[in-house]
Amino acid sequence: MDILKMVLTGVYVLAALAIIVVVLLQEGKSAGLGAAFATNQESYWNKNKKHTLEGKFETWTKITAGLFVVLAVVLTLI
Repeated sequence: MDILKMVLTGVYVLAALAIIVVVLLQEGKSAGLGAAFATNQESYWNKNKKHTLEGKFETWTKITAGLFVVLAVVLTLI
């Protein structure tokens, strides 16, 4: 059981570092005052954002954050 806990702790630390790196690589979301009055929300950029590098960073952030939370719960229960 101790070996399992050590392995899960190592993966937990790697997931934490991965979240830090991926979040720091993302662009800022502040679009300024112009975003408050934007009327065209269905632009080509918004529809195809998941295929860009920024969209992939967002996907990896969600995956690593989910892994981080699941590992935190598992480590708490062990």
